[in-house]
Amino acid sequence: MKGIVAFDSMYGNTKHVAEAMAEEIKAQGHEVVLINIGETLKLEADGDFILIGSPTRMKQMTFRTKRFVRKARKMYAGKPGAAFETTLRAPTDPEARAKASKWIDNAAGTKIKAMAEEGGIRMFPEILTAEVVDTYGPLMPHTLDKSREFARRFLASL
Repeated sequence: MKGIVAFDSMYGNTKHVAEAMAEEIKAQGHEVVLINIGETLKLEADGDFILIGSPTRMKQMTFRTKRFVRKARKMYAGKPGAAFETTLRAPTDPEARAKASKWIDNAAGTKIKAMAEEGGIRMFPEILTAEVVDTYGPLMPHTLDKSREFARRFLASL
């Protein structure tokens, strides 16, 4: 099978997650095309499945990701897909978590999944949320391993 891993990245964190998933897809014996939405919105490569990711910016996916999902829905209607996001690490203190929830809950991944499903892509029920320590990163420890595991679970569902 051939997969597409499309991502937008502001500070490189979402790119690292996408690259880890693409490496795992390849390691599982599949072809994979990595598309950096920030460099191109073209979706020329056709695949059997698609993974789409974005950083969470003000509780939203990036505008470029939104435009890309609109295009992808036409090509991937009826095909499997998955969503992933990078977002700020959730505070562990319950009070701080409650205050931060307006910025980190129902973020980019949820919106990518909903928008893709509206267009007919059969989305994997799980969304990968990769947390970053600070606005610019780095990713939380073990996030790339978590990303590879997510890719394996997605592939197993096909």
